[in-house]
Amino acid sequence: MNKTIAAWTAAALAAALALPLAGAETLTLASTTSTLDSGLFDALIPPFERQNGCTVKVVAVGTGQAMRLARDGNADVLLVHDREAEETFIAEGFGLERLDVMHNDFVLVGPAADPARARGPAAAEAFRRIAAAGAAFASRGDDSGTHKKELKLWRAAGVAPRGAWYLESGTGMEATLRIAAEKGAYCLVDRATWLAHAREADGLAVVSEGDPALFNPY
Repeated sequence: MNKTIAAWTAAALAAALALPLAGAETLTLASTTSTLDSGLFDALIPPFERQNGCTVKVVAVGTGQAMRLARDGNADVLLVHDREAEETFIAEGFGLERLDVMHNDFVLVGPAADPARARGPAAAEAFRRIAAAGAAFASRGDDSGTHKKELKLWRAAGVAPRGAWYLESGTGMEATLRIAAEKGAYCLVDRATWLAHAREADGLAVVSEGDPALFNPY
């Protein structure tokens, strides 16, 4: 991340927080594992802490769990990516305001040989081909924003994923990507995490990207 983007994103986070922070206050930020795995917070949090004289404690979990933490009073601010759930969260009175902060997109990765012939821009069709071929697919299975997006894509493909080919990790993005590499499986991953960890995902390549359905706003 270059200095301009880092400064802009830190300013966006400050606007999103909209809290008068006292010196030495600890702010609990519940966010997604994908934002942590991407390395974003290494660039974003230090300037924010210096500017506001506070400490930011990051709790990296799936979007669904992050929202449950906040509902229980265990987080001050959320950085998540499931707009429908976010709007419900605000409407039910658990948050003060929802702000658009940033975005990236998802990519579908899989074995470079592409045994399911899923390569192409249409994400739902790629998912349909994976299921039809019974090709291994590694899912986060953790109620995260990524998992919810994946389930929407399965529904768009007309598929209810189940069976030995469908591997639910119950873990974060980096760990699920690692499992996909070990199993030679397809996997839905946010682009930032993919760029940060593609070298470790030996044998995997992007097979579908650019579909508007893969847009990923935070």
